[in-house]
Amino acid sequence: MSITLTTWSLEQTSPSDLRPSPAPEGDDITIARAEVPSPEYSRFLYTAVGGDIRWNDRLPLSYKQWQEIVEKPGAEIWVAYDRGTPAGYVELDPQPEGVVEIVYFGLIPAFRGRRIGGHLLSFGTARAWDLAERWPDREPTKRVWLHTCSLDGPHAMANYERRGFRLFDTKVEEVEESETPGPWPGAHA
Repeated sequence: MSITLTTWSLEQTSPSDLRPSPAPEGDDITIARAEVPSPEYSRFLYTAVGGDIRWNDRLPLSYKQWQEIVEKPGAEIWVAYDRGTPAGYVELDPQPEGVVEIVYFGLIPAFRGRRIGGHLLSFGTARAWDLAERWPDREPTKRVWLHTCSLDGPHAMANYERRGFRLFDTKVEEVEESETPGPWPGAHA
């Protein structure tokens, strides 16, 4: 069965475009960079966050392919924790000419709806803008971009727009509907 999938691409072209959201009050949320490249941890975050919203493009990747992603110079994963438990993450992919893509961003289902997403997106976008400070061989960031689609959570687009991202492209296509993979094979949220 096919479904209509809409993909929206958004961007910021200056650090001043970012409109940050503060940390949620009353929660003990910390955000830290996963500094040791770990294909296992990256895959855990990917499946835990995207398992209920049909993130499946990376599921067929081999261990070596995951390793190449997490070991790419300038690639970073920033993880939000609620009292030590991973709540969500932002994955940054450095691209040529000072461009950084927010490849993946999201929260594990149990942590959605608690105002963590705006804060994590703000933090991750700021890290995209200052990426060159941590990677001296990298030129300063000139553009941060991402894409979201009609399969993502109902608040995704509004969160991106509130953080200062602007729409620059929309693509509509018919795709084969895929099953929700869940956080591990055979599990459905």
